Amino acid sequence: MSTLPVIAAVDGSDDSLRALELAFAAARTREAPLRVVHVRQYAPWGQPDVLVAGPPDPADDPVLGQVSAHLADRTGPPGPEYVALEGAPTAVLPELGAEAQLLVLGSRGRGGFASLLLGSTSMAVATDAACPVVVVPRPGREVPDAPAAEPGPRVVVGLHVDGPDEATLAFAFEEAGLSGARVQVIAAYPWPVQIWSAPGDFVPAAPDRDVIEGETRTLADGFVAPHRKRHPGVQVDLTVAPGDAAGHLVAASKDADLVVVGRHRRRLLAPARMMGSVTRAVLLHAASPVAVVPPSGADES
Repeated sequence: MSTLPVIAAVDGSDDSLRALELAFAAARTREAPLRVVHVRQYAPWGQPDVLVAGPPDPADDPVLGQVSAHLADRTGPPGPEYVALEGAPTAVLPELGAEAQLLVLGSRGRGGFASLLLGSTSMAVATDAACPVVVVPRPGREVPDAPAAEPGPRVVVGLHVDGPDEATLAFAFEEAGLSGARVQVIAAYPWPVQIWSAPGDFVPAAPDRDVIEGETRTLADGFVAPHRKRHPGVQVDLTVAPGDAAGHLVAASKDADLVVVGRHRRRLLAPARMMGSVTRAVLLHAASPVAVVPPSGADES
């Protein structure tokens, strides 16, 4: 197991306490240290008449005091480490990903508008952190038209067969292996296929849907095969479906333990880290916690 910690970002809100519960369980399962971090945005250094020397003392942080009391009777990972930091959470928290194996936070914090589905801090951390980020949604999200799923723990992962990233699949299989869950791999293909031609040009025949689905399944099987071999005890369900990938992943999130999605690779003309439209939609609407996995090292550089 990695010695890097699992980090839980807290701010005293109910959302962050739910994230803390998931982080605690993840640290225990991974046999990893748990680090609980509170970033105080409105810190003493922002006041012109206050002189501050050194970092803040966690003992003086009421949020960390609340969290410490919340975990007082728990048994699991070694005594949690409590860290108080100061600055803008959207800037400070992503930087912590460089020294963590997992960073967990709630979908919303204390600030912002109550109607928002996802807070700016959650989006910034999921976009920029160097480690996988798990965003825990508020309970009660409705998922209409969700298909019935087999009972039992389940990790859902999206697979883009035109440009798969091994890190996303690897994370999903590792999580399933640790928790005794099965993996549901969802590979979507575009349908109906749009055919464009200039006036007067020959219009090609429409592709056969069964052919496209068969090719997608073959490609998906090939990408999943190495992970099946590395995790022989993990049951795998492969779902190949037409249409919107985000819609299928959100539907599958009902009663799932986790949905795993990838982050865009950096591109030459867009060197900043980017959140794809599918990942963004899943973060906004999934009923289960969502893990956003950065691309593997070679693709991220």
